[in-house]
Amino acid sequence: MSRIGKLPIQLPAGVEVSVSAENVVTVKGKLGTLEQKVDPAITVKVEGTDLILERSSEAIDTRARHGLYRSLLNNMVIGVTEGYHVVQELVGVGYKAEAKGQILEMSLGYSHNFFFQLPEEIKVETVTERGKNPLIKMSCIDKQLIGQIAAKIRSLRKPEPYKGKGIKFQGEVLRRKAGKTAGK
Repeated sequence: MSRIGKLPIQLPAGVEVSVSAENVVTVKGKLGTLEQKVDPAITVKVEGTDLILERSSEAIDTRARHGLYRSLLNNMVIGVTEGYHVVQELVGVGYKAEAKGQILEMSLGYSHNFFFQLPEEIKVETVTERGKNPLIKMSCIDKQLIGQIAAKIRSLRKPEPYKGKGIKFQGEVLRRKAGKTAGK
């Protein structure tokens, strides 16, 4: 049995889970509502304050999906109770970020600015302090969506290994290279 799949998901107070006939799981919490379609080979049951996933067969693909859907549903429960937060740091001279509603305007050292349209589910805030790198703070209840958007923003200017310039996650440790040496 899957080590991850067999673990029950603890449902905190205030979280409601419903499973429809088409195997669509809906998780409702104080921050919002999320839905996920589950493979028909996996059955989802609510027993008291636990959410339990069981698989119907021992086929390889079914065993693989057992842990996957347990992780997805656990992320949904965490998302509707606490939410997910991502903080990105712009490292470089003249790098700026400004949020105007759902549009994120970034100056990343190119000849033009980037205008990034964010989905309505994501709340964004930019922080610019004198003497510190600009920060982009995002929050959302959907872990998959916020991770995908953060990766897309990071891909606009990945951190380079020599000076460390670019967009990086706060707390991320970059592998640095030494560069050229002057003489032998």
